[in-house]
Amino acid sequence: MTSKIEAPQVRSTPAQTRRAIWNTIRGSSGNLVEWYDVYVYTVFATYFEGQFFDESEKNSTVYVYAIFAITFVMRPIGSWFFGRFADRRGRRSALTVSVSLMAFCSMVVAVVPSQAAIGVAAPVILILARLVQGFATGGEYGTSATYMSEAATRERRGFFSSFQYVTLVGGHVLAQFTLLVLQAFLTDEQLREFGWRIGFAVGGVAAVVVFWLRRTMDESLSDEVIEAAKTGRDPRAGSLRALFTEYWRPLLVCFLITMGGTVAFYTYSVNAPAIVKTAYKDDAMTATWVNLIGLIFLMLLQPVGGMISDKVGRKPLLVFFGIGGLFYTYILITFLPETHSPLTSFALVAVGYIILTGYTSINALVKSELFPAHIRALGVGVGYALANSMFGGTAPLIYQALKERDQVPLFIGYVTVCIAVSLVVYVFVLRNKAETHLDRERGSAFGV
Repeated sequence: MTSKIEAPQVRSTPAQTRRAIWNTIRGSSGNLVEWYDVYVYTVFATYFEGQFFDESEKNSTVYVYAIFAITFVMRPIGSWFFGRFADRRGRRSALTVSVSLMAFCSMVVAVVPSQAAIGVAAPVILILARLVQGFATGGEYGTSATYMSEAATRERRGFFSSFQYVTLVGGHVLAQFTLLVLQAFLTDEQLREFGWRIGFAVGGVAAVVVFWLRRTMDESLSDEVIEAAKTGRDPRAGSLRALFTEYWRPLLVCFLITMGGTVAFYTYSVNAPAIVKTAYKDDAMTATWVNLIGLIFLMLLQPVGGMISDKVGRKPLLVFFGIGGLFYTYILITFLPETHSPLTSFALVAVGYIILTGYTSINALVKSELFPAHIRALGVGVGYALANSMFGGTAPLIYQALKERDQVPLFIGYVTVCIAVSLVVYVFVLRNKAETHLDRERGSAFGV
């Protein structure tokens, strides 16, 4: 990112806007189902825990979240495979394959017998299914972030690309809503016995529709770039060697941008709802409503953040998140467990979500702007997956483990330091409204 853009440009036509809308819907619908499959695990964790582990063991809950964490080991591998695939064969094909893998594994979890029936094979199958899902999710983020950014009209790039996180959070909302519906019709005992399986089955069934939608969306990568990659005329396309030798600087920036954002995202949107559940353990319906409304609020904030960035630039929102996260993490994690008023619980979570939106609404676009088209999906995917695996996916496990040892302040310090590191990058590395690779390829985002 170097020079400011001042050349006048014609606004996108209504036809271009309609095309961007339909491609965003097709691309984001798959994102919705895929992230539903990710979050249905944490939402239903307390109900299926006894199906795979002995609940009488003190660490059974830690085991459940450890499985959630180890799936993130596969994300860098998935980001490499699907990023290379997307940069060489097109975004559409990569996105179609990733959602198919995700859905298949959800169906496997939905039907796997309990540990009472098949013993240790039950948790082993669960771990394998989640590892494959981690592989698929690693490919989903980088490729969908790339696709949504490329499919957007230039002057509304922030708005359109924000729908990646609308549907990412929407997957969590859908998982919470599924739980709410099941709680209304099934007893707690029925949910633990078989109801949780319905939650996983929903994701598998929904993918059938998404598979068709993704096959009909436009390809955002040009025919020339795909042909050059296929014929070997551009050996750098989707090349891991080129990424680490020629584009290591933007890769490092991508990693550091993600570091604080991803640990905050999982702390605010996974740990916080889990804390609410614990605070209302004798009133599960209230906890589910608080979490559901909070996540809907977060989901609706994303386009607002995207639209603001289209006016003021991306950097101010990231700085807002960084400063807010430095001060608010302590408040959220300290006071939320002690709160037993639903309205107060929602208010604490909602403020955190407003701060988080400064990162979530635009981070996919900011990362996509760092790389040229021939290596964009790989660069965004690998940079995100490495940081996400190290700092994001481990947050629920670290919190749970430190909580068991009455060391929650250490977790708060850990999250705060991660956010501080990213804030340094937001302030001193990024330049607001500077020309990007996407601007050169698809028109200036801030042209007058």
